[in-house]
Amino acid sequence: MPTQTTLWESLRRLYPHLKPIIPRLVLGLFAALGASVMVLAIPQVFRVLVNDALAEGQASSTVWIASGIVLVLGVLEAVFVALRRFFVINPATTVETNLRTSFYRHLQNLAVAFHDRWGSGQLLSRAMSDLNLMRRWMAFGAIMLVVDAITLTAGVAIMFFMSWPLALIFLTAAVPVMIYGFRFRTSYSRVSRKSQDQAGDLATTVEESVHGIRVLKAFGRSREALDAFSDQAEELRETEIHKAKSLATFSLIVTLLPELALGASLVTGILLAVNGDVTIGGLVAFFATAGVVAGRVEFIGPLLAMTFTAKTAIDRHYEVMESENTITGPPDPRTLPDPHGEVTFDDVSFRYPDAKDTSTSVIDGVNLTLRAGETMALVGVTGCGKSTLLQLVPRLYDVTGGAIRIDGIDLREFSLEELRRHVAVAFEDTTLFSNSVRENVLMGVDAQDDDDAILTEALDVAQAHFVYSLPEGVDTLIGEEGLSLSGGQRQRLALARAIAAKPRVLVLDDPLSALDVRTEELVEERLREVLADTTTLIVAHRPSTVALADRVALMENGRISEVGTHTELLARSDHYRYVIASLTEEPVDLDSELEELEHNDQEARA
Repeated sequence: MPTQTTLWESLRRLYPHLKPIIPRLVLGLFAALGASVMVLAIPQVFRVLVNDALAEGQASSTVWIASGIVLVLGVLEAVFVALRRFFVINPATTVETNLRTSFYRHLQNLAVAFHDRWGSGQLLSRAMSDLNLMRRWMAFGAIMLVVDAITLTAGVAIMFFMSWPLALIFLTAAVPVMIYGFRFRTSYSRVSRKSQDQAGDLATTVEESVHGIRVLKAFGRSREALDAFSDQAEELRETEIHKAKSLATFSLIVTLLPELALGASLVTGILLAVNGDVTIGGLVAFFATAGVVAGRVEFIGPLLAMTFTAKTAIDRHYEVMESENTITGPPDPRTLPDPHGEVTFDDVSFRYPDAKDTSTSVIDGVNLTLRAGETMALVGVTGCGKSTLLQLVPRLYDVTGGAIRIDGIDLREFSLEELRRHVAVAFEDTTLFSNSVRENVLMGVDAQDDDDAILTEALDVAQAHFVYSLPEGVDTLIGEEGLSLSGGQRQRLALARAIAAKPRVLVLDDPLSALDVRTEELVEERLREVLADTTTLIVAHRPSTVALADRVALMENGRISEVGTHTELLARSDHYRYVIASLTEEPVDLDSELEELEHNDQEARA
């Protein structure tokens, strides 16, 4: 449940970002006040014009002079409006950019557990829509709200100066407006928050549907997905209508009551003018000023709505920004100038942060040592904790008990940058980015003169030669998440990315599952060469992958029950024999078969 805050508490959160641009905002405020002063000065020119310039015996030039003064005031008003925009637009957009950058940086730093809880659409709506609302409020809403308040105060004071009875009648309309304004603030803030949250959920649905479009089409569930989306869109529409009705009701009240007060003032003003208690010029100036004040009162409704929407956006923004990063480096991190790559799991336990049953751990007392340069396969039945154990090595999650050490040093004693420079990961669920093949493969490589050599070797080890037949070779953009490629092609690029980083410790979560047998054999042959000095922990779901390992660790119910060579475990462990017997070959990668057929065809023609 979101924490309820007042408007001032929300604004205090934003103050550190606003502090550098406050001088420009103040200049924009004074420019906006200057425009309001020009507007309030024009009725006084009308008063002089009616009382003096139009009096009997006055020269016609007086009218031209008064008209010229009104023209000058109008031009000055336009100049002040332009100055307001000049002063505030650039700094406000700068703050928006800085907020968006810091938001993205914070998302990158937050632990994986945070991203497990949050929908991507919610984060996207905060990074884009909410920050845009905050920028518009900083550049316009906040300044104009202050200017309107000052203009209203000054306008009412001028009206009292010209005729206190008429001003008092007009002011009586303010009481119900203030009462309803308090109720409006509470209800509108609530519905505004609901609307923004629903928009975030809708964005999540769109993103999931786009990424899963192949699954939806394959299972013929496009209609069901559309129906679910339509229901969410309808809920958002109803919320937006409710929000619009709230604003419309408030606008009706703040517009109608001043207009009624103006009508009553007009009748009273005519009677006062007949009795000589107010001049005709004064009456004209009063109603011209009242028109300005009434316009400001009417405009204050949308400004308040913008303010409450911005408050909600600020609160939503800081819900993420104030989320604690639970995986951080120590104040004085250790380094590994000459790492050997020995990895030790010392009574390691782990349970997910949001687990309802805190008495049960996914990983429960794992003790295991990987010798430097050794390749160890991790096998077990589905759900025994293999993939979770692998994610503890690069600290995507932190152990909740025990410790993992590299060369005898606890992972938590390294900075995250140092740790992840020595540890590389390739997951079964491959993630590629909307960049070129080159940028995806060299993601973990610092800029070097021999980047091309590193790229070529990594692609060769992963048997990803298909990239050279792409339209622009290794510089081909592979599209969002690499979905234009087959599963086997994506997996080979992910493996190449891990190899290119040249880590001392390589963690592979069944990286060959989508490859056909022939390609897997070629990859394994090259892996034996490049992994000769690299400590490798590999989750194996296929017997052929187990054969790649020097030793095998058998995992049962979150524990390591047996460690030995493949032959040793076959001889002494019934459970190991059961697990090996249950490992089946994965479906063939049709793209690789096509490549093989084309290769054979070319050889036949030659």
